[in-house]
Amino acid sequence: MNLTHLKLQHETRRHFFKKCSVGLGSMYLASQANTVSAEEDKKIDNPMSPRPGHVTPRADAVIYIHLAGSPPTLDMFDYKPELVKRSGQDCPDKFLKGRRFAFTNGVPKLMGTPRKFRRVGKNGIWMSDALQNLPEVADDLCVVRSMYTDQFNHAPAQLMLLTGSPRQGRPSFGSWVTYGLGSENENLPGFVVLNSGGSQPSAGKNAWGSGFLPSVFQGVQCRSKGDPVLYVSNPKGMSRALRRKTLDAINELNTMQAKEFGNPETLTRIAQYELAYRMQASVPEVMSIDREDQKTLDAYGAKPGGASFANNCLLARRLVEQGVRFVQLFDWGWDFHGTAADTEIEAGLTKKCASMDQPVTALIKDLKQRGMLDRTLVIWGGEFGRTPFREGRTAKSKRLGRDHYPDCYTIFMAGGGVKPGFVYGETDELGFSVANNGVHVHDYQATVLQLLGLEHTKTTYRFQGRDYRLTDVHGHVVEDLMV
Repeated sequence: MNLTHLKLQHETRRHFFKKCSVGLGSMYLASQANTVSAEEDKKIDNPMSPRPGHVTPRADAVIYIHLAGSPPTLDMFDYKPELVKRSGQDCPDKFLKGRRFAFTNGVPKLMGTPRKFRRVGKNGIWMSDALQNLPEVADDLCVVRSMYTDQFNHAPAQLMLLTGSPRQGRPSFGSWVTYGLGSENENLPGFVVLNSGGSQPSAGKNAWGSGFLPSVFQGVQCRSKGDPVLYVSNPKGMSRALRRKTLDAINELNTMQAKEFGNPETLTRIAQYELAYRMQASVPEVMSIDREDQKTLDAYGAKPGGASFANNCLLARRLVEQGVRFVQLFDWGWDFHGTAADTEIEAGLTKKCASMDQPVTALIKDLKQRGMLDRTLVIWGGEFGRTPFREGRTAKSKRLGRDHYPDCYTIFMAGGGVKPGFVYGETDELGFSVANNGVHVHDYQATVLQLLGLEHTKTTYRFQGRDYRLTDVHGHVVEDLMV
């Protein structure tokens, strides 16, 4: 669906009927053309209206939890006894030759995990002692231990994962989803972004931007403290009735311009003004977690009036419950180089995981208890992996840390049509490469779109002379992950 092309098609047809000199026949045809176009004009005026996908969807919504900086999954999910056995040995040259690392030069030392691992759940999924709550929902998780990417620095890797390209300017994951499917609630944005950890991801707002798609599909950043959306409140002295009157006048001008030029950004302005007006009433209600009972707040570790990852997890459930299509949670502080107390993989990882796995566990339980997990896809992960050797700058430090590593890492999903209690893929005995069932980020993107009912090769947008898609010219759906 390209709004510009759609509008031009209508103009071409009307132009023909208007100019064609066939007497009463032209009048009849013109009346029929107006009847048809009225219905289609409604579709143009509502770029966020719900639309069917290409195939039967397994999921209706996504809650995407991105741990910015990338957690050390070798110390959380991917247990390597052989690496532990060889810890402290020089890294074999075959793993270093011709390679570049972000902060490591020379010959680093192999580093087995200092964490204690155990098998959890009915299928014995490996998890470390850094995760105290997540084992409770192990039987709901679909763990992918064979993810890999092309980028080893944060911003390009985040862009690669979330937009399909390491360069700026491409639409984000949530933008593609709302472009393809629209939204179920006209009073809320279809794509909402929540940040925690004190910083935005390295990719910045490009991580939820709409790129060359009409900007109505970009993510709306909300806050869990203060006004949920900046600048959505009426200015001092402006009543809601006066705001309505002002918007009616502005929208009348925008509608005239849209009919004349067919620019999708004009339609975006109309949709955004109207959405902002409706959000003034709907957003404060859905963003007020103090409406939850104390038992639910305690389960998440959420505190009304505060700003935290726990609050955002609870807000994500509330948003999806109200029909929001795509909720993106970013949590900063997962760059475990070991250069500071908070970024080392012993006490530092324990502390960081304590703020994460309780609310994530509560979210999965809450969705399941409400009968929402089957239709909501929860995704958890970072932009790349961490090295099986010590980060170069911490070689002589008591603190243990790992460098960036693109060749293999772990993510997990839950609900939304993926297999529960399932582990897919594995890495070699030292954790340097994928041993089988590799899943490139484009494969993962294609699979998520398929779960939502969108075929990745058909979810395209023509820009500058060619069709673009989230997966670029790559990717295949990993059917083995699906129920």
